[in-house]
Amino acid sequence: MLMHPDLMLTLANERHRQLIAESEKGHLLAIARRARRAWKSPAVRGRPAGTLAPCEVSAVVPAR
Repeated sequence: MLMHPDLMLTLANERHRQLIAESEKGHLLAIARRARRAWKSPAVRGRPAGTLAPCEVSAVVPAR
């Protein structure tokens, strides 16, 4: 079955736009999941919990 070249180009462009939209949706969902996880998880040692400076001094680890 032969199709008109303009129709094929239109179909290819539409599919390309669909793939981009699916990719963006997945990217946005991943960002939302990470943000939600970070919001729910309690502050752990070594991670800043707010804008105040920590009371303890962090140990400096030499680079390998």
